[in-house]
Amino acid sequence: MIELSDTAYLWIKALHIISVIAWMAGLLYLPRLFVYHVDAEPGSELSETLKIMERRLFRFIMNPAMLASFFSGILLLLGLGGVAWSTGWLHLKLLLVAGLLVAHMAMGRWRRDFAEDRNSRPQKFYRIANEVPTVLMIGIVIFVVVRPF
Repeated sequence: MIELSDTAYLWIKALHIISVIAWMAGLLYLPRLFVYHVDAEPGSELSETLKIMERRLFRFIMNPAMLASFFSGILLLLGLGGVAWSTGWLHLKLLLVAGLLVAHMAMGRWRRDFAEDRNSRPQKFYRIANEVPTVLMIGIVIFVVVRPF
């Protein structure tokens, strides 16, 4: 455990909230781009434009936001007292965050498939995948704010 001043804690918490919002925006937007990309003819102007948008979103927004979320989140976790580590809400929240990481990594694979014109999934798959981060986010917020157990 580390000792954080009140000011440091608040700045780290602000960075964490900002980076999580940016990461979630990407996790919610990238599958929507995939939905449009499914219908784009490989090699078409639309397909090539979507490839650029997907790459930039993933590399320059989602990856840095995810790393900032993890870095700031780890600092906040290290500042928690030992009692917090024995609470169920924290364990479940971290499990759901792991789910966001899995979704992030899956989207990275799907982005590479589109970049190489190898997508084999239908539009409906990406529409459903678009809902996964939302469900995980709802659970995370409930566990952090309500702390039901």
